[in-house]
Formats: sequence, structure tokens, C-alpha cells
Amino acid sequence: MQEHQNDGNKRVNLFNKLSNPPDILKGTIWKSLLHLSLPIILAHLFQTFYNLADAFWLGKVGKTALAAPTITFHIIFVVIAIASGLAVGGTTLLAQYKGAKDNEKVNETAGNTFVLIGVSSIILSVIGYIFSPHLLKLLQTPQDAYIETLNYMRIMFIGVPFIFGFYIYRGLMQGYGDTVTPMKIIGFSVVLNIILDPLLIFGWGPLPQMGVVGAGIATVFSQFITSVIGIVFLITGKYGLKMNLRRFRFNNQIIKSIFKIGLPIAFSQSGTALGFTILIGIVNTFGSSVVGAFGIGNRIIGLLVMPAMGLAQGSSTIVAQNIGANQIDRAEKSVWTAVGINSFIIFILTTLLFFYGGYVVKFFINNAEVIDIGNRMFKITSFSVLFFTIMMVFTGAFQGAGHTIPVFIMQMIRLWVLRIPCVWLLAKHLHYGENGIFWGMTISNMVITVIAFVWFKSGTWKRKVIKTSQIVERQKL
Repeated sequence: MQEHQNDGNKRVNLFNKLSNPPDILKGTIWKSLLHLSLPIILAHLFQTFYNLADAFWLGKVGKTALAAPTITFHIIFVVIAIASGLAVGGTTLLAQYKGAKDNEKVNETAGNTFVLIGVSSIILSVIGYIFSPHLLKLLQTPQDAYIETLNYMRIMFIGVPFIFGFYIYRGLMQGYGDTVTPMKIIGFSVVLNIILDPLLIFGWGPLPQMGVVGAGIATVFSQFITSVIGIVFLITGKYGLKMNLRRFRFNNQIIKSIFKIGLPIAFSQSGTALGFTILIGIVNTFGSSVVGAFGIGNRIIGLLVMPAMGLAQGSSTIVAQNIGANQIDRAEKSVWTAVGINSFIIFILTTLLFFYGGYVVKFFINNAEVIDIGNRMFKITSFSVLFFTIMMVFTGAFQGAGHTIPVFIMQMIRLWVLRIPCVWLLAKHLHYGENGIFWGMTISNMVITVIAFVWFKSGTWKRKVIKTSQIVERQKL
């Protein structure tokens, strides 16, 4: 009996340690980094399951049903880019104010971020709903999938405010130093969506069979629940950060700073999405085997870089709070710590992919030609992924410092100046075939990492973007 009680106490203590944000300004850097980053990595994995659930169940309905989320995703991604970009602006400001111990500005930033992104989401939701038919015609949606896709897209646009609502919550809590609670909410959302999908798509008991519409409703309802939970947590201050909307007032300085920091991120993500669309157009000219290998390869690489995404965002929060506290050396040390941890993890993973990439492709599709192309892709690109993930950590530092123009410039250089021209030149004009695509990926990843390293070492990111009140400065003295 005593052993069971001790085990229970250990689990409670572990839960409390995970739930309490680390001391980002004084604690051990690598411990703070892992505490912030691991939940972000898990949240990204949960999001992957979220997308796979829709694809899995709609695939049982038919190919036209599966077309609906595929087509809609490219449109909604632009909207998500705006939400995540503005959320980054709020995250960075809040984190720097927290580091500066300016609690008044922390709460004011939370309120202004919430209202700004909330209003933006409603406007985008209405515009998207009205213009959905025009967007589908512009995308040349197949006639047999048009009605289902239109219904699905309009439902998703109705849910845009809920997508934004959770992005607000996750971003603000990340800036505050809590990434565990948002991860739990995302996990709950994934489970809820997985349960609702088959019930609403195929019907059960009193629930009618709704097909594609059911998948859309399941997704939006799950997002609605998570958004409400997050906003309630912010208003009540249950996990530290409290947003008082009763005392809300617009602060032009904060609004301008959110746009200044967030819009380059939004443009960067949108430009990246457009660049990959053009790149896929080039890949498509080499036939279905190359397209299949490229698609599988990109999915594997996407999973591979998740640790880097978590470490980049975790170090971004540490950089932001320490710059706010004028602890520049500690901010820089956190970035190099993230680079070290990332390099160790990704080197092991890319080495395994280099030697066993063909077996990974075979797991997805047992086609000799696709396996051969995929194996060559991993032989050429694997170690360049290590370079790319290091670049991600550097861009996370710029983001946390609030200097996001370099992030935008580097992403545009990587795709539009390096990758697309290199792929076109090598694959088409120099006749390297599909290997030219893979070498173009490798060259762009390695060159942009060198550029990111030089830019980071220049130290231009070390200037904080906030102005603290005189009262706070006197308290620090």
C-alpha cells in the first residue's frame, strides 16, 4: 500500500514539475530549453495525427472526399500563416516584457494581441466564406469534387476564429514560459477529433451520415473547444498569465510592434508555401514515381525536423525573456546550447536515414522504382537536413529578439534565390534528372545555413524591441 502511495506521489511531483514554468532567467539553460521544447515537439506530433485522422477517414469515403481537405489546406494555410505570424509578434513582446519584469505591459500585450488577432480572424472568416466559390474556380477544382470541397471549405472558414483563438493562447503562453499546458490541450483536441470524425462522417445512432461535411464539423468543433479552454485559462489566470479584458485599452505602440514583428513571419510562411507549390510543379514533370518518392521523402524530413522546430521555439522564448532582462550573454548561450542539442539528435537521425533511407520508403510503398529514387534522395539530402535544422535554431533567435525581417529574407533566399533556380538549372538544363532536384535541396540548405550563421554572429539581433516603463527600470536598479 505504501509503495503505491509513493508511486502516486512521484507521479504528482513529476506532473507539478512539468506544469510549472522553469526559471528562464536564472535556471540551468539546457534544462529550461528541454522543458520548453519537448512539449512543443509533442504538440507538432499531435498536429500531424490531427491531419492524418481526417485523411484516413475521408479516404474511406472516396477520392473526391479526400480532395476536399487537400485543396482547402492550401487556402487555409495562408490564413494560418497570418494567425501564427501575428501570434509570434505577441509572443515576442510578452516574453521580453516578462523578462523585464514589467507585469503591466505583459497583461496589456496579452489583451491587445487577443483583440487584434480576434478582429482579424472574424474579417478573414467572412471574406473567406463569401469568396470560397471564386477561390475554388481559381484553383481549377475538379467538377466531381467541387460541391463537397465548397461545403468543407466554408465550414473551415467559419472555424477560422477558433483557429486564431488557440494560436493566441498557445503563443502567449509560450512567451510566458509555459508550453506544457498548450500541449495538453492540443492532445485533448486530437483525441476529440479522432472520436468525432468517424461518428460524423459515417453516422452513428441519431447522428446522420454527413461525409465531408461531418469531417469539417468535427475539426471546427474540436478547435472551438480548445479555443474556449485556452481563452478561459487566460481570463482566469489559472496557469500564471492573466488577461484582464475589463481594463482593456488599445495601445498603439504594442499594436505596431505586433505587426512589425509578426507580418514578416506571415509573409515568410506564405512565400514559402507558394515556393513549394512551384517546386512541386517542377517535380510533377518527372512522373509519378519521382512525385511519390519526393512526397514520402518530404514527409520523413518533416518528421525529422520536429525536434529542431521545438528547440528553435523553446530557445526563442529564452532569448526573448533574457533580452528583456538585458541578459544578452545568457540569451546567446541559450542559442548555442540549442544548436548543440539539435546537432547531436539530428546527426544520429540523418545518419540512419542516409544508410537505411530505402527501407523507410519501402515501408510506405513497395515499388522498386520509387524505392530506388527515394534511396537516392536520402543519400543526397540527408546531411543537408542537419544544416537546415541549425538554420532553424538561428532564425528562432531572431524571432525571439523581435527582429524578424532577417527570417523573412533568409526564407525567401532559401527558396526563391537558391532552391528553385538550382533545381531548375540542375534538373532541367544540365539534365541531372531527379537527382538535380535533390542536389538543389542540398545546396539551398547548406548555403542558407552559412548565411544564417554569419548574420547571427553579426549580433544585430541583440537589440530588444520593447520600451519598459520608468517604474520598472527603477525597480531593477
